[in-house]
Amino acid sequence: MTDLISRAMPPFDEQIIREYLLDNPDFFSRFPELLIAMKVPHAERGAVSLVERRQELLRQRVGQLEEEITALMSMATNNERIFRFNLQLCQQLLDCEDMGELRQVLTHELKSGFGFSHVRLITVHDLDSELSTIWHNRLVDGYYFGRLTRHEAHRLFGADVGSVSLARLSEENGQVIFAIASADAAHFHPEMDSMLLEQVRQLLDHLLPKL
Repeated sequence: MTDLISRAMPPFDEQIIREYLLDNPDFFSRFPELLIAMKVPHAERGAVSLVERRQELLRQRVGQLEEEITALMSMATNNERIFRFNLQLCQQLLDCEDMGELRQVLTHELKSGFGFSHVRLITVHDLDSELSTIWHNRLVDGYYFGRLTRHEAHRLFGADVGSVSLARLSEENGQVIFAIASADAAHFHPEMDSMLLEQVRQLLDHLLPKL
């Protein structure tokens, strides 16, 4: 008889039940016995009550929010450091009287501030096929973050390097590569933020034509 009744009744629409519970968040407060009576599967503890499951989900959510807040605070601290560094660098570069002094200040500040191993401004001449190849292959999008072949590294920096950041300056400066290298192979990578280098690149675009 029970089988006949169950076959005659239409199946529950889970979406309707879900929407009803969302529209009536006080449902379980009106029927608190259901919180204890109902069980949900748990990967480690078998079946647990809705109350236990809700508490576990809330703890997980709190942990996730704490991680997100920590990441945001770290990002804010890093952004403030970059802002202060760029402000100081801008003031120093504006005081440079020639290209040699600008290169010296740029190299010293980036090395001492961030521990980079090499900092270079490289002019690409059409007759230099190796640099022209790097210019056209690595800087199609204006930037390149990551690793180079050993041959490319030696052509740009004269040494083996871990990872690099390459940026092409504006056409007003000709074909000039703003190149930075780190000994850490994982420091520069394709997914990294370009805020630091973009601000320095814009500053160089402004200053170089005047020197």
